[in-house]
Amino acid sequence: MVFNKLDKTYIFRYLATNMFGGVFMRRLFGVVTFALFALFIISSTGFSSKAYAKEIKIGVVWPMTGPIASFGQMNWKGAQIAESMVPKTKDGATLKLILLDNKGDKVETANAVSRLITQTHVKAIIGAVASGNTLAAAPIAERYHIPLLSSSATNPLVTKGKKYVSRVCFIDPFQGSVAAKYAINNLHAKTAAVVVDIAQDYSVGLAKFFVQSFTKMGGKIVARTFVQTGDQDFSAQVSAVKAANPDMIYMPTYYQEASLFTRQAKQFGLNQVIMGGDGLESDSLLKVGGKAANGITFTTHYDPKATSGKVGKEFLKRFKAKYKINPDAMAALGADAYLVMVDAINRAGGYKATSEQINKAIRSTKDFHGVTGILTIVNGDAIKSAVVRKVENGKFVYVTTVNP
Repeated sequence: MVFNKLDKTYIFRYLATNMFGGVFMRRLFGVVTFALFALFIISSTGFSSKAYAKEIKIGVVWPMTGPIASFGQMNWKGAQIAESMVPKTKDGATLKLILLDNKGDKVETANAVSRLITQTHVKAIIGAVASGNTLAAAPIAERYHIPLLSSSATNPLVTKGKKYVSRVCFIDPFQGSVAAKYAINNLHAKTAAVVVDIAQDYSVGLAKFFVQSFTKMGGKIVARTFVQTGDQDFSAQVSAVKAANPDMIYMPTYYQEASLFTRQAKQFGLNQVIMGGDGLESDSLLKVGGKAANGITFTTHYDPKATSGKVGKEFLKRFKAKYKINPDAMAALGADAYLVMVDAINRAGGYKATSEQINKAIRSTKDFHGVTGILTIVNGDAIKSAVVRKVENGKFVYVTTVNP
């Protein structure tokens, strides 16, 4: 005889009611029914132990829109590639990156950092890109004892007197000295004009360190002129530089101002080499500057041709496969910020690590093999090599590497 499901249910209920005391079997039937129902819900909804997976919240504050958006966008691309390389901590915890756009603005940065700490309850924060924005975030990180790890804020004031602010990039005193040595030894410059963006802490600081090193090595500053973020007409500054007739021009601004200044300088007949810092490295410099950008030289953190080591090669391979372009310094630094953070969390105890423990581990990073090379963090500052690149035929090309 063949019973269908309804028959079987009827028989089971009959036995439960009329055999073995009735009450006991009815209770047993209820338990079994509930268990089967629970299994049905679990299987149909996909609910599993994965819902309880360990997760560490890490805030990320980068400019995805605004005047330096290309920096933030490349940092984020680099961090995502690094995340694909190391998606979890050694004890299996996933790092959940929570990205907030600071629009390249100091107030937006401060608000984003406050929100991540007080509302999202992150254990650590990666950011910001620009020195001025990172300086705006630093007091908040210090107040709440939350580690803040910048990918590219190079001004020395960013970490000065701070206990919870660190970085994976070199600092401007080193970058300025590298630029000065290159100007004298490679460009054979004896005089220089300096163009400074007075709205950017980064620009003011880097200009200062270049001038100190350049004059110490025997160079002479024959002109100083100032611009401000967002300026588009540089005729007055170009005229002042032309009148001084320097051997080279040092312009440690961001790429927007440098690209426009370069075009206008060429129109005025200025053909001296324009040199700057890592703030010039963006495809926008090439697009806006056009042919006038050829010859621009700058210090930076990374070049694909200088890539060495297992981590750097794997990053380059994955980045090119996903985005079909070579990574720039911002992408490489974004990756290093993520990788250093993961390494610190691992050394601090993994999933159970506190913000204090993570911060201590970040600031004790030593001989870390990252995408941009080997770095050691001392008092929050990364000790590492610098790269010199220049524009040739509308492309960035590698010149040399300078060790600290």
